[in-house]
Amino acid sequence: MSEIFDFFFSQYKQYATIDIVLEIIAVIFGFLSVWFSKQNKIWVFPTGMISTIIFVYLLLKWGLLGDMMINGYYFIMSVYGWYIWTRKVDETHVTPISWTTSKEKKTSFLIFLATLAFVYIVYNYFDKWTSWVAYIDTITTGIFFVGMWLMAKRKVENWLFWIVGNLISVPLYLYKGFTFTSFQYFGFTFIAIFGYLAWKKSLHKTQLTS
Repeated sequence: MSEIFDFFFSQYKQYATIDIVLEIIAVIFGFLSVWFSKQNKIWVFPTGMISTIIFVYLLLKWGLLGDMMINGYYFIMSVYGWYIWTRKVDETHVTPISWTTSKEKKTSFLIFLATLAFVYIVYNYFDKWTSWVAYIDTITTGIFFVGMWLMAKRKVENWLFWIVGNLISVPLYLYKGFTFTSFQYFGFTFIAIFGYLAWKKSLHKTQLTS
């Protein structure tokens, strides 16, 4: 039992207590954000912003620039998403859940490519191409950037990007030594699956009644 505990948590002996507490708080608010997103509730954004602010600080301190940029981007897109979700498209309705259009799919692809290029430049500048982790970071950053943009636009497909990105992040964060964050992404994976099914069902119901 102690061997298992050491495998998951031994690295925390090197961390300051405040950093451990902050990571746990960020994970809790991260879970709340994803849960509210599944429920299609506006609270997804303020809870997500609290989580991302904390993670930006921690990841900058730990030197994980790719992950830090993901969370910084999340914060910016949370502000944008908060506006989109509350903006009225007519006198009584706000932006609804919908499928991604052909134009939005092209934009998503461009966001993915632009993100890869941007992360490559940043990692090159700070000389962070030191292991295979940097390459995986670059890919997951692109996946999550697209997922966050689609979520802000209230598109059903956003969940597919979260599922893929979460599945990659679980072992990645465990390898990096951030066990609580790895557990977070493990939980995110299941919420994202149910979120996709819930949004798909909600959209189908709306189409039947419209």
